[in-house]
Amino acid sequence: QVQLVESGGGLVQAGGSLRLSCAASGRTFSTYTMGWFRQAPGKDREFVAFIRWSGGSTDYADSVKGRFTISRDTAKNTVTLQMNSLKPEDTAVYYCAAGFSLSPPQAMRAQRYAYWGQGTQVTVSS
Repeated sequence: QVQLVESGGGLVQAGGSLRLSCAASGRTFSTYTMGWFRQAPGKDREFVAFIRWSGGSTDYADSVKGRFTISRDTAKNTVTLQMNSLKPEDTAVYYCAAGFSLSPPQAMRAQRYAYWGQGTQVTVSS
C-alpha cells in the first residue's frame, strides 16, 4: 500500500525558510512523478512543484520560482521541498503527491496524481 508522509511544516516569519519532506513507501517509484501542491483556506489546491523520480527533471509554479527547490533522495525514498524567502501568501496546507509517469502539463494537475499525503501546515507571519 502506497504511503506518503509529509513533515517539516510550521510557523515562520516572512523572509524565513522551511524544509518539507515527503517519505514515500509501498512501491517502487522509479517511474513516478512526485509533486507538491498547496491549499489555502477557501482556495483550490494549486500546483507548487514536481520532480520526475527518474532523471530528476523539475518544474515550478511561477509564484515560487527562484524561492523553492524540489529534490529527491532515491536511496531514502524521500522528496524534499526547500522553501526560502517565504511570504505570507505561501501560507497553506502543503501536500505531497505521486502520479505515474507524468510530464507537463499533466504534472501540474492535481487530478492526475493517484496518491496523496495527509498534508502539513505552513504558516508565514508578516
